[in-house]
Amino acid sequence: MQVTEHPGATPAAIAAHIASTLRSAIAARGQASLAVSGGKSPIPMFDALREQDLDWSQVTVVLVDERVVPRDHADSNTALVARHLLQGKAAAARFLLFFRELAPTFNAEVLDALVIDASERIAALPWPLDVAVLGMGEDAHTASLFPGAPGYARAIATDQRLAWVVPDTAPHARLTFTLSALLAARELVLSIAGGSKLAVYRKAAEKADESLPISLVLNQSSTPIGVWIA
Repeated sequence: MQVTEHPGATPAAIAAHIASTLRSAIAARGQASLAVSGGKSPIPMFDALREQDLDWSQVTVVLVDERVVPRDHADSNTALVARHLLQGKAAAARFLLFFRELAPTFNAEVLDALVIDASERIAALPWPLDVAVLGMGEDAHTASLFPGAPGYARAIATDQRLAWVVPDTAPHARLTFTLSALLAARELVLSIAGGSKLAVYRKAAEKADESLPISLVLNQSSTPIGVWIA
């Protein structure tokens, strides 16, 4: 494993680290790419990151995963990132959207079409990702790689960048970066907070197990991953 743990992590420390990595990427290649996770947990980090001094005009931001909901929906990660990250200095960044218009109902065919369209949208993304920021649920899911869910097996096996997953244990169909796309990143950042999640992380770090999706990220040798433990 290429895991480095950072105990006692704060949102400000994570933000400073990500900003430093983005500055290095811009210095080396003239541009940088950042994939971020949604939900409530990253909000304090977003609030700190958006005020970091770097050339945000050379940064492309994309979501690690998104719920298949309209942008004005309360569960939209797109709206959350626009509201909390793409403000202040970070307002100069480019934000690549997975989708704009959605059909009123969904089935596998519709989701396949969304994946194709989203893949075309992110074709302009500087690749590989310089940083992908991940979270983890108490079921060990990361991104929208939910264990046992429809679409999960393909999402961890395909060499395509995006896939759909329909969780059994959470609302909304999802589009998500696949396991191979995440492991193509130059660096992964995983934020863990709370004793229950720490216990799940410790178990997942022992060995790769498809029933614990985060273990597939932790137990690999291709991509360095920093685990920031609050």
